[in-house]
Amino acid sequence: MAQWDEQLDKLKQIIEIMKAHNLVEVRIKQGEDEVSVKKDQPQIIGVPAAGINMPTAMPAPVASSSSPAEPSAEAAKQEKLAEIKSPLVGTFYSQSSPDSEPFVEVGSHVEPETVVCIIEAMKVMNEIKAETAGTIAEIVAANGEAVEYGRVLFRVKPD
Repeated sequence: MAQWDEQLDKLKQIIEIMKAHNLVEVRIKQGEDEVSVKKDQPQIIGVPAAGINMPTAMPAPVASSSSPAEPSAEAAKQEKLAEIKSPLVGTFYSQSSPDSEPFVEVGSHVEPETVVCIIEAMKVMNEIKAETAGTIAEIVAANGEAVEYGRVLFRVKPD
């Protein structure tokens, strides 16, 4: 029975980590043992009770961010800009619906709890927060663009 309690405690820890990092699925393999935890009813975050219809593809932006990012990255190092990176793989949305205003624009002031975008992953809308205080200096990702884990989404001039 003590072994069962220990395994249950580990499972609870995994679930807490998933909640803390907005993860939908976690797999852990150690030797022959493997544990997989997955949310089976994803929760939409940040949507009003009335709901909104989020399209699977939003209109492409006028300006493309497919140009080389190296000059901006170099400028960020020189200016010591903070970077807001994608915590997961998914589709980047700068606004909650096609008709709404963007969460932030260049020049917008953000606090650590300010929502800067949504990343859709596996039909779950995940609010991404700035986690830093400052002014948006650059928006790197394009609306409707697929982003990878760790991809720079925004650059922020810290307060």
